[in-house]
Amino acid sequence: MTVDNMFRKRVDDYLDACIKDFYATIPFARHQLEDEKLNLEYYKRHNIETILRLRRKRTVDALAIRYFTKSDPPTAKKWAHYTDDEMLHDRMFAADLAKVGVAKEQIYATEPLLSTKLLTGYLQYGIEYEGTPLALITSVYFVEYTTTRTQPTWLDNLEKILGADAVKGQRAHVGTDLDDAHDDFVWDVLNTLVTSPADEDKVMRHLEDIYRLWQMYFMELYRLTVDPAATVTLTAPLPH
Repeated sequence: MTVDNMFRKRVDDYLDACIKDFYATIPFARHQLEDEKLNLEYYKRHNIETILRLRRKRTVDALAIRYFTKSDPPTAKKWAHYTDDEMLHDRMFAADLAKVGVAKEQIYATEPLLSTKLLTGYLQYGIEYEGTPLALITSVYFVEYTTTRTQPTWLDNLEKILGADAVKGQRAHVGTDLDDAHDDFVWDVLNTLVTSPADEDKVMRHLEDIYRLWQMYFMELYRLTVDPAATVTLTAPLPH
């Protein structure tokens, strides 16, 4: 096994541990995966927040392209193409929300959750104050990996409840990730920034931080739409 493959296995094993921990510790984590009756407010707010995150990530992607234009123009071109591919995917989620009665005006008038603001700030901080988009590219790999390994089965269950047409946009979004092997692409870009064991350790620390922010998001979502008094101790798996 090459050094690159060994490191990727280390990362993927950690992400698998995060997925397992998520299902075991976060209230409602399995709701969209297996419940037969959908909490529609939870579903709506989750998809609204997905759109708000996508819109804010576009700005951070632009900062990453700017970084790569100076240090690695071929990667700048690749990331620009990837960003172009993902740029308007918020429309896919908005189309699905329209089918359950959520208008675009409601989506874009919604204040993002604190976890979304913190995630955006964390990624932007990495570029502007640490000097590279390592946190951003690590976060994108986190999302691409976990999305392709969880969302298809979530959508299978949601389709049974809402109908195929109601999740068409979300299917298209995940289908693009799968068909274009986005996790492999993002991994290749990440590798351009990882040149030492110290960089590998930075990636692992970013993964832990990013997972904590995702835990925070799903707890905010649960408290907002299901149980305002819910409490849980959040502990992320430790990277190895």
